[in-house]
Amino acid sequence: MPDITPAPSDRKPDTTRRSWHRKASRPVSGWLLALLIVAVASPWIPQSRWLLVHMITLGVATTSIMVWGQYFTEAILHNNLTDADRSRQVSRIRLLTVGIIVTCVGMVATWPWVTVVGAVVVGSVLTWYAFALAHQVRHALPGRFASTVWFYCAAAGLLPLGATPGAIMAFSPTEPWRTRLLVAHQALNLLGFVGLTVIGTLITLWPTVLRTKMQPAQERHGKISLYVMLVAVAVVTTGALCGLWWLAALGVAAHIVGICIVLGDLVACAARKPPRDFPGFTMGTAICWLLVWLVWLVWKLASNGRGLLADDIFTLSAPVIVGFLLQLLIGAMSYLMPMVMGGGPTIVRATNAKMHAYGALRATITNAGLLLWVLAMGTWTRRIAIVLTVAGLATFLPATAAMVRTGVPLLKEKGRQMAARKAASENKEVPGSGTAAAQAAPPDRSAVAGTTSKPVEPAPTAPPDRRSFVGAFAGLATALTAAAIGRHLDEAPPTNDTNGSAAVIGDVAPTGHTTKVTVTAKAMRYHPSTITVPAGDQLVVEITNKDPNQVHDLQFANGAHSPRLAPGAHATVKAGVITGPTEGWCTIVGHKSMGMVLNVKVDGMSGADSPDTHSDVANPRRRIDLTKAPGKDFRTRDAVLPPLMTGRIHQMTLIAQESVQEIAPETTIDAMTYNGRYMAPVIHARIGDQMRIHLVNKGTMGHSLDFHAGTVSPTKVMRTIAPGQQLDYNFTLHRAGIWLYHCSTAPMSAHIAAGMFGAVIVPPHDLPRADREFYLVQSETYLSEHNGAEVNIAKIANETPDLTMFNGHANQYVFEPLKARVGERVRIWVLAAGPSRGCSFHVVGTQFDTVFKEGAYTLKRGNPEGGGCQALDLASAQGGFVEMLFEEPGRYTFVNHSFVEMERGAKGFIEVTT
Repeated sequence: MPDITPAPSDRKPDTTRRSWHRKASRPVSGWLLALLIVAVASPWIPQSRWLLVHMITLGVATTSIMVWGQYFTEAILHNNLTDADRSRQVSRIRLLTVGIIVTCVGMVATWPWVTVVGAVVVGSVLTWYAFALAHQVRHALPGRFASTVWFYCAAAGLLPLGATPGAIMAFSPTEPWRTRLLVAHQALNLLGFVGLTVIGTLITLWPTVLRTKMQPAQERHGKISLYVMLVAVAVVTTGALCGLWWLAALGVAAHIVGICIVLGDLVACAARKPPRDFPGFTMGTAICWLLVWLVWLVWKLASNGRGLLADDIFTLSAPVIVGFLLQLLIGAMSYLMPMVMGGGPTIVRATNAKMHAYGALRATITNAGLLLWVLAMGTWTRRIAIVLTVAGLATFLPATAAMVRTGVPLLKEKGRQMAARKAASENKEVPGSGTAAAQAAPPDRSAVAGTTSKPVEPAPTAPPDRRSFVGAFAGLATALTAAAIGRHLDEAPPTNDTNGSAAVIGDVAPTGHTTKVTVTAKAMRYHPSTITVPAGDQLVVEITNKDPNQVHDLQFANGAHSPRLAPGAHATVKAGVITGPTEGWCTIVGHKSMGMVLNVKVDGMSGADSPDTHSDVANPRRRIDLTKAPGKDFRTRDAVLPPLMTGRIHQMTLIAQESVQEIAPETTIDAMTYNGRYMAPVIHARIGDQMRIHLVNKGTMGHSLDFHAGTVSPTKVMRTIAPGQQLDYNFTLHRAGIWLYHCSTAPMSAHIAAGMFGAVIVPPHDLPRADREFYLVQSETYLSEHNGAEVNIAKIANETPDLTMFNGHANQYVFEPLKARVGERVRIWVLAAGPSRGCSFHVVGTQFDTVFKEGAYTLKRGNPEGGGCQALDLASAQGGFVEMLFEEPGRYTFVNHSFVEMERGAKGFIEVTT
């Protein structure tokens, strides 16, 4: 049992404890510094968003939880640990730091097994920490608030469980498992590890921060809350892993109930004595952000059903990580650090005054900036809001420095005085003073309510209410000014120059008048498509999207634009002063080329006088070095034909969304995808099977489906659906072949070239077995000048592709060849997906003895003519398969024998071994 008796006269437990705290807290400072560096360099760091989030949650928060969890445990249990115990605590924190670094390196370098090793280290350290806390509880004298330590033990035990789905996600699982694992990961880590730690701490810390008494039933309510929250975390995790989102939503709702059991007491404490300084303000608002996120999560889980995506869960990551976790941590440290520095009421009062200075102003700026960040629609508004939030939180650093500058001289002076008194006592210069009187004060445990009979009661350090009100008002005024500036920058068009609101013709002075025009967008047209404006007038366009399915917007030549408008939405576009003919257009890929152009004429001037400087012009083909290997983050698509789907009725969800994808070495495109990857999944089923396809549009524009394998009326199932909408597409596979499916939203060529295509493979009756079976889907794409941009519509129209690819990436099988052995029968299914080009498929060094094209054999094994085939010729949207036997080992090249297509990336190898 640890020694809990008073320390001998020659021991200074306060100094030892303070020294341990300094050593244990050093990694937190290191993580904060690293966080700042990564935030600045994030555009050049792979996985920067993941890295920033986990540097906060693992590096800063988890390390701080281990440090302060031990601090509160000692304060609650009145426990003084030995030097060996403290040394083990420091070792645990250092080992945790190593584990976090290894995890981060594994994720950034895309080494999943390294990530697993790091996760195992982190989980092991937290398990060790949980057992250490439990040991302290069991060997301590009975006392109040021991339930808080059990909160810490339970929380620490949940993090290793939460690390498991996190480690699995390092292997890049596909949907729906990516979303399931993410929700389970957040349930165990955010709701479990972080949530339990926070609620357990607030039971005792919150009344102390407010300097008020606890509620009579607060400890009992804490025990009940612990059980409810543990059950809730288990329910959310189970629901997520099983894909039962209604159950996961129920679990999050139960977690809210568990928080509210304690929250009622915390609110009662605040009602008796409201927050008056920086820790109280920030900790209170942090809990509000947590509740907002949990309510939002319940709604998201309950409403999205099968359509839930991992990206949906990231939507409110800013409030959770910054508004709740980081703000709560800063608020708690702002209160605790002066207490840990200690020195008695006088010194604590002085250090508090520095630490909490301008508390209302700082808290208001932080939370107003955070709210603006979440709600901002424009780029500049969001940037300014982020700066405002970071500035508010960063005031913690100068406040800490001011506290140290104030406290250290006072502590040194007090030490000199105590040393002088001790020396005088030993020389009997101070009558009545003894060794005990000169002994150092016992450890200060006043940071937790109810842990000592005579807590330190520093004088009120917060300014009077009037000054707090002034600070809050100033912070709010700052945020409103920032919002106004951001909105002005987002909405104001550039002044007239070479890219101005119009081509300047003659000397046209602004009239000061405004012309307002109402425009509707429907059926790939603006109505009206031509408007006339007096020269010098400012043009304001009220645009409404009346298309029932498509998303549209309006952008003018000067950059003035509307947001993307869902069906039924409307917006106002201030196009600036019109000095000459100009035009606006829809920026959704392909819409302008289909006629969505708004011509603006000037009264008295001919529109023909202004050339269309913004017409689509095909850029030269991109120069891409196809001798390079794909990027390290690219996963080569497995070309092995997947097994036949089990059963005869197949349910499948396709998620339409856009994302940046690599399609050639050092070449990316703003792709349109089904289920998150350029080129959709391949479906392998039998004749007569029934397909039940559920399409969910999670993109920013309209999308649709067209399955060539089905015989259904296009009216309903092939219709375009707007973002957020869903449809069911049911059909039966009546005939054999390799069938194309693709997005049928206009312009189809753009959607297919951007990645929205896939294959359904239906083998013919009595198809003999092959030793190896592969699939290759050829497509071409048309690139803009820069990486990450949408497909180039002008190149599509001119049929000048930049890349021709098999399975969505140029030359990927040059660097990871297909595998076969001598004497094996190899079958390759081939589909020409287009959107426009066909394929002449050829394998160098062998001949095809079997050819199946568009539903029938054109060549069979052992044909009486003794014939063979050298190429499978396919027009766009046609497909079939070929078979061959390799007689010798070697590297065989497969190509599109239209060599210009091969030289654009339609090439790969088959590695044949003995």
